[in-house]
Amino acid sequence: MKYLEFTFTTTPSDETVHDILSAVLADVGFDSFVHPDALDLPRVAETDDPEAPVFAEAATAGPFKAYIKRDLYDSGILDAALADFPLPEVKVEYVMAEAEDKNWNEEWEKNYFQPLMVDGRCVIAGTFHKDVPQAEFNITINPQMSFGTGHHATTSQMISRLLEDDMTGREVLDMGCGTSILAILARMRGAARCVAVDNDEWCVRNSEENIALNGVSGIEVYLGDASTLADKGPFDVIIANINRNILLADLQHYVPRMKAGGIIYMSGFYVEDVEKICTEAERLGLHFENAREQNRWACVKFSK
Repeated sequence: MKYLEFTFTTTPSDETVHDILSAVLADVGFDSFVHPDALDLPRVAETDDPEAPVFAEAATAGPFKAYIKRDLYDSGILDAALADFPLPEVKVEYVMAEAEDKNWNEEWEKNYFQPLMVDGRCVIAGTFHKDVPQAEFNITINPQMSFGTGHHATTSQMISRLLEDDMTGREVLDMGCGTSILAILARMRGAARCVAVDNDEWCVRNSEENIALNGVSGIEVYLGDASTLADKGPFDVIIANINRNILLADLQHYVPRMKAGGIIYMSGFYVEDVEKICTEAERLGLHFENAREQNRWACVKFSK
């Protein structure tokens, strides 16, 4: 799949502007970003394409670059989104070029993805890593994408939630599973059974590979979206690490598949979006438990 590379210039230019620009671009089809800000977490959208150019934060200041599949690019849609930029005082300009054709997975492995320790209890590492630290829970993955390695603030917050709450004997749904590290961790934490669902065939194959790598059983992986949930569950726990618009549209499918007393964790959106998520969740009968944030990415918990 061929990609287009966009180099964006914003005035003013700072971390907040770049985070918001990432969210705006993700909503119109961009799936990978290189930020100029010197931070320690990747800023990537929910890309499931193994050929997508995926990057961690740049180590030093540089241009803001974003990538989109060529057949998804629509100049009118992009320009309209930028014209409606949430910060009206910010000026956004860009130039477009063909993305260099290279093995982006290899670049990710060599330069960016390092073993991750979460809360001192869970280590996420690639199959190529050496001298991996041992923890209570060690998960090995073949990282074919950046969203799902655990390094993004949304995923690491979800991992923290699963480490905190008792999963023993629970039926769990991992919605938008990506690499399925959350389903794998839930089973390691004692969940009775997990269902992992993603709408990308590559994610389904990569999930099955990662499940086998970790020697866990009791995880069923399905290709599909929220409309396929009617015959699945009900669940004690739902994990949904997806973007805001999909969550708002699909909550109506999640809630009927939750058991009474069940919980749902949601992430993949900014702290500014928590109010919208809460409004829709409470409209559907869920009870707000709490919200957390890391690098302005939110993670919320509701109960039924």
